[in-house]
Amino acid sequence: MKRKYAVSAFIGVCLMLFNHLVSAQDSTQILTLADAITRASSNNKSVQLAGIDEQIAQSNYKQTDAIFLPQVGVSYTAMSTNNPLNAFGFKLQQKSITQADFNPDLLNHPSGTPDFSTQLSVQQPLLNLDMLYMRKGAAKQSELYQFKTKRTKEYVTYEVQKAYLQLQLAYDAVKVLQEAAQTAHAMYQLTNNYFNQGLVQKSDVLNAQVHESMVTTNLANAKSNIRNASDYLSFLMGVPAGLVYMIADKNIDDIIVADTAIKVPDARADFMAMKTAIEASNLMIKSSKMSYLPKLNAFGNYQLNDSRMFGFGANAYLAGIQLSWNIFNGNRTKNTIVTKTLERNKLEQQLAQQKDQSQLELNKTNRDLQDARFQIEQQHAAIQQATEALRILQNRYEQGLVKTTDVLMAETQLAQQKLGLAQAQFNYQSTKAYIQFLTATTH
Repeated sequence: MKRKYAVSAFIGVCLMLFNHLVSAQDSTQILTLADAITRASSNNKSVQLAGIDEQIAQSNYKQTDAIFLPQVGVSYTAMSTNNPLNAFGFKLQQKSITQADFNPDLLNHPSGTPDFSTQLSVQQPLLNLDMLYMRKGAAKQSELYQFKTKRTKEYVTYEVQKAYLQLQLAYDAVKVLQEAAQTAHAMYQLTNNYFNQGLVQKSDVLNAQVHESMVTTNLANAKSNIRNASDYLSFLMGVPAGLVYMIADKNIDDIIVADTAIKVPDARADFMAMKTAIEASNLMIKSSKMSYLPKLNAFGNYQLNDSRMFGFGANAYLAGIQLSWNIFNGNRTKNTIVTKTLERNKLEQQLAQQKDQSQLELNKTNRDLQDARFQIEQQHAAIQQATEALRILQNRYEQGLVKTTDVLMAETQLAQQKLGLAQAQFNYQSTKAYIQFLTATTH
């Protein structure tokens, strides 16, 4: 007896542990659409990558600060030579020339002469018009990536809305199929009782059993779709998969606000990004043209020379202003301007094409929205008709006036109409979300 009790206790503990593991794997979490969008806007990998591109563009812009700031360098050089010219020059730099150094034999055949030089050099840009326009172009590039980041967030928001609607569709399908499973099971039991009473044939029982099995299989698939939609939401929000989310917003229509505008706005983020790219190209063209003009820069250095290592005996400085003008560089600048102009023209054509394509897409989506609204109305009417038809057939079946297959077909038809309504509502809401994505502006 004790042994049986111990075995039962062991089995009970194992069942508790198994139930705990299953509940941990199937843990659920209530999720609102607003919370999903907020988390995705911060943690989504695509948004984070767009933010990094924006930071890179900003860093490239900061590199152009060099056109205003000086460049300073320090060097320490140790040399030795017996070259007559360099040897005499070393002594001049060291300010150590004596009368004996003018001896022709020493001038023509100097011994190894060392020089240890410490030099501080400074270069200060003064006027470089080509670099000024290049800096403005880099600023436009930084602005361009800000628009790209915004458009990426808008796309991720649309994807979250669509995934959330898919999750709702999966829950609606589970609800419909659970009701259908109960109806199918009741139909199977009723048919089996009739068979036991000799009122129907064995084939009727088998048909009812197959129908119940089919509904059960579809229900299992619908439950898997809940997990699939939950995993995709987790991916969009940048969190590990495994949680099963529960819908918190029963009326998503109040959350997804769609603008049924008939024209795509010019201030859409991706359009603004391309406009900014065109402006940046214009600035780079101007930069290339300005490279024809002279450049004005200042320079200077302070130098210490000595014949001893780490000696700092003689000092001297050199300062000046340089005006340079690159008159001809083999037509490189000319051809560069032509290339950049063609690239700018290509961007303009791409922008016009993208606007036309987006307008076509918006026109189609507006028509899809009207079709989805009409489909919802039709599905409501079809559900009422299918429900009434099933009720009539069930009554006639109980009286032995119709076949089992007629009732099974009516049950299947009602479930299909309910699933069709859930699908139509999904199509309507996701179409509104897409219109919102197509007509989003930067304001």
